[in-house]
Amino acid sequence: MSRLTDKLKSLLNAENANLQATFAKGTRSARIISVCSQKGGVGKTTTASNLGAILSKNYNKKVLVVDLDPQGHIEKSLGALIPEGIEYTPLSSVLTAKKGNILDAVIPTTWENLNLTPGDKELSETESILASKIGKEFILSQVIDPALSHYDFIIFDCPPNLGNLTLNALVCSEYCIVPCEMSVLSFEGVSDLLETLELVNERLNAGLDILGVLFTRVDKRNTSMNEIIYTHIQKQFGKKVFRNQIAVNTALNKAQLAGLPIFEKFPSSKGAKDYQAFSEEFIEKLNKTETKKNKSSNISKIRAKQRKVS
Repeated sequence: MSRLTDKLKSLLNAENANLQATFAKGTRSARIISVCSQKGGVGKTTTASNLGAILSKNYNKKVLVVDLDPQGHIEKSLGALIPEGIEYTPLSSVLTAKKGNILDAVIPTTWENLNLTPGDKELSETESILASKIGKEFILSQVIDPALSHYDFIIFDCPPNLGNLTLNALVCSEYCIVPCEMSVLSFEGVSDLLETLELVNERLNAGLDILGVLFTRVDKRNTSMNEIIYTHIQKQFGKKVFRNQIAVNTALNKAQLAGLPIFEKFPSSKGAKDYQAFSEEFIEKLNKTETKKNKSSNISKIRAKQRKVS
């Protein structure tokens, strides 16, 4: 019996050692981005998947794209990059576990620097399960913590609503990108989302910053309507509106059906050029915002010291 016990102990110790090696602390420090919209069909998943792909391929950044939408469109959009037969724990199980670790739900792609969490239809039930949890807004923050040192960017593709999953994503994010169509309904949705972002910033996550509103599915022929919507959005968001826009382009849909990023499937397409320009502006905005944050933080520290001295 003692030999059997010793053997079981050795097997358990070996398994724990492997787990510790797998999830050992890394050397990176992830920037966390939420791509969210209260309205579906505005290019949210297209933006999250292509931005993640561009950052990993063109900028050599280690990227994790987390699919929080029960529809599982991230997996479909990048399906051609996913090897077969990979085992993982569904994200819904990780979020509802007592001590969940998002690294259990992560799978690699054929691109070295790009990882993702597969689609999980059970996430629709996770919304209601989280509602009964104590500290429900901070569950994703705890679950994602072990991954922060393994990635340069973690990008959340949020559900098209302001439920518990989206709220959790915003609570642990540093930045938010809001895709928006040039339509009256999208404008109203962005206005509602803005109120939610302000409340999250005031009550739950003071570090959350709106990086910008990205106009998607833009039909350049509708010049008068486009100008009206753009003017109204700019009044609310000011300089936080991205200069670059994503025009209507059938190549984007075809690339998603093929399970590939647009610049990989149709590199010369208008969609590929638009997302490349957007990604460059994304990096530019991110660097400027972080420079301002660092300056503000340094000024606050200096003032705190001055008050302490006086």
